[in-house]
Amino acid sequence: MMTVKDVMTTKVLSLRESDSLSVARSLMDMHRIRHIPIVGVEDRFIGLITHRDLLGATISHLADVDPETQKEIDAGVPIKEVMRSDLHTVDPDDQLIEAAKTLLNNKYGCLPVVKDGRLVGIITEADFLKLTIELLDALDKKTAS
Repeated sequence: MMTVKDVMTTKVLSLRESDSLSVARSLMDMHRIRHIPIVGVEDRFIGLITHRDLLGATISHLADVDPETQKEIDAGVPIKEVMRSDLHTVDPDDQLIEAAKTLLNNKYGCLPVVKDGRLVGIITEADFLKLTIELLDALDKKTAS
C-alpha cells in the first residue's frame, strides 16, 4: 500500500508568520507555486497561505490601486493576518488513498505533511497528477507488451 511519503514533495519552501504578504507573493510568483506552509521555531507547522488567500487580501483593481501601491500595502501586512491555521495535515506514513480522499472531499489544493509537529513535506494535486501519469504510462507499457 502506498503512503504519503511515497509521493510527497520534501523540498518545501516555507515562510514565517512575521514575513509579509509581499514576500509570499514574490515567492509564489518566482517558484510558480500556490501554497506556502508557515512554520515557527524548529520548523513547527503553524499554518498555510495560498494563492487564493493572497487574492483575497489584494485590493480590487476596481479600486484603481496601482501595482506599486499594492506592493507597499503587502509589505506592511504580516502573513499571520491572512494565513489559515485550522488545516488538515497528514503524516508521512498515512495511506496515500486517504490523503487523496481528503483532498478530493474537502476540495483542498494541498495537505501539509507533518511528523511530530514539524513540517516534513507537502502533497499537492500536482503530486497526484504526476502519480496518475506514471501509473497510466506503466499501464500502457504493460498492455503494449
